[in-house]
Amino acid sequence: MSLPVVQPAEEGTEFRFDGCVLSLIPPMTQLNTPYPSTAYLTGFLRSRKVRAVQADLAHGLVLSVLSQQGLHSVRSEASETTNVRAGKSPSVRNFLKQFDRYESTIDRVIRFLQGTDPTLAHRIVTRTFLPEGPRFEALDRFEADPETGDDPLLWAFGVLGVQDKARHFCTLYLSDLADVIRDAVDERFEFVRYAESLAQSQPTFEPLHQALTAPPTSLDRTLEQLTLDAIRKHEPDVVLITVPFPGTVYAAFRIAQTIRKHHPNVRIALGGGYANTELRQLKEPRVFDYFHFVMLDDGERPILAMLEHLSGRRPEEQLVRTYHRCADSGAVIYRNHAEPDVPFSQVGTPNWDGLDVGAYLSTLDLLNPMHRLWSDGRWNKLTIAHGCYWKKCSFCDISLDYISRYDTAAASLLADRITEIVDQTGQTGFHFVDEAAPPKGLESLAQELLRRRIQISWWGNIRFEKTFTPELCQLLAESGCIAVSGGLEVASDRLLKLMKKGVSVAQVARVTRAFADNGILVHAYLMYGFPTQTLQDTVDSLEYVRQLFENGCIHSGFFHRFTCTVHSPVGLAPQDYGVTLKPLPEITFASNDVEFVDPTGVDHDKLGRALSKGIYNFMHGIGIDADVREWFEGKVPRTTVSPRFISNALRGRE
Repeated sequence: MSLPVVQPAEEGTEFRFDGCVLSLIPPMTQLNTPYPSTAYLTGFLRSRKVRAVQADLAHGLVLSVLSQQGLHSVRSEASETTNVRAGKSPSVRNFLKQFDRYESTIDRVIRFLQGTDPTLAHRIVTRTFLPEGPRFEALDRFEADPETGDDPLLWAFGVLGVQDKARHFCTLYLSDLADVIRDAVDERFEFVRYAESLAQSQPTFEPLHQALTAPPTSLDRTLEQLTLDAIRKHEPDVVLITVPFPGTVYAAFRIAQTIRKHHPNVRIALGGGYANTELRQLKEPRVFDYFHFVMLDDGERPILAMLEHLSGRRPEEQLVRTYHRCADSGAVIYRNHAEPDVPFSQVGTPNWDGLDVGAYLSTLDLLNPMHRLWSDGRWNKLTIAHGCYWKKCSFCDISLDYISRYDTAAASLLADRITEIVDQTGQTGFHFVDEAAPPKGLESLAQELLRRRIQISWWGNIRFEKTFTPELCQLLAESGCIAVSGGLEVASDRLLKLMKKGVSVAQVARVTRAFADNGILVHAYLMYGFPTQTLQDTVDSLEYVRQLFENGCIHSGFFHRFTCTVHSPVGLAPQDYGVTLKPLPEITFASNDVEFVDPTGVDHDKLGRALSKGIYNFMHGIGIDADVREWFEGKVPRTTVSPRFISNALRGRE
């Protein structure tokens, strides 16, 4: 295969590339909707008249494994007498015992989760249709009412929630199968994180190299076949592989390995969120046994530069934000020719052509209303603005381009993109995937949607800032806003100030209540283990959260453990936050997370279990009137927060 010629781009002429560019999504990402990066790239390249196509190999792998043929392959490996790990697994033993039932139900379950066989729900909820493995044991914790005999899951699904209940049971069924695959086929397997530990903050390439040179598993062989099928179908000259998370990296390298072996003339580039954060110190030459180029930050400009280079119209010295291996010395070289990024208003409309949006699986795992939005339904992903308009939070990677470079587009252009995407996909649900959607931008977009009478449902992430007045929240609700998530983080005014969050607990209470009063679901991101956070801070944090639930301000929340990254203000200036970073080893491959020493000496792992237990019960209306100390193991101090703090804040008294 010879590379096509790019026509010279004279002033006022359009960029041209006469070959084919294939963008691939590697396993594993979401089950319910395509990861949007390839749609973004495909839309952009087509706006530049490039023949661009895409394929979701993550989705393809899931559908291949979760089929009758796929389960037969799993059973074959699970039955091997030398498979010691499988023999010890309760999940595998149950799978082999009930294999006939798994075989006869798998295709129907997949069709149900794809939305093409909804009446099957009535059989699924009887709990006589699906084979049940260890994951179903969680249901036994809920006991029926001894007097009325009411369904123990009535609190979660209500009287008429047949479809939801069936989806939850099917999700447990798939989780059982995932456990079987992990125990019998590949111990690194998970539905949304595949071999994550091989890539996450790995200072050297060696663990990944060992895995890639080991004999392939049956999952590897399936992925190899899917890769070859995609290459055969599209006959690309260039392949772009996007890796948003560490759990997609191993499969991305396997895909590149297959292409290099069978189609050596195809050029392959790696990019995406993982590369942007973790590969900024890349020195490992072996990476380029798989990829010809590794690109950082937004891909539009680097890809255009690469295509010009491959056509002979641009020297390699003028590549943009791109690593490659020197042909003479074999050393890794980083090129960053100074050129402006493509403005956000000119990146084009995401294009889902080639991705079968109707074939994704709507699952229902955690009984958390916001988590449900992430896993249930086929949401069109769209960005309101590039970067973050605040870009001050000390726990965030504000030094990197995806946060620091804020760029917007007119509301009319965003509405045009929304209309075009609905026409493409037939789906009117949108997830705005901004780091923090700008309030002024949302206000303008809401007005434009209402003016044009564009009917959509949308949700996204925001900052709980005072700009979100009750009037603005009402406008957003009228435009289709159904949910927002935002960071309350440590729920401590002292620590919120230290992390430069720019909000207070009282302010968060008023803003969240304004959203809730307008029928908008509110989810709070919460954090524990931030530098200098004490035991007292943690107890007080849970008390603030309890009062927010008590006063109808938030509907769901989740506590995350703080992680220090090398690109955040804490990682760049730890002395400003009272901590000391532990020395990092020499970095030749990936670097992101960094451990630190906090002089408070608090056992945050132990406290985290209490926080998770407390907030889980608050979401279900349990324990809201109780002393928060009841959720903690051992003795903890009484909260210093007034029991009327949030109610006073809502009345404007702090």
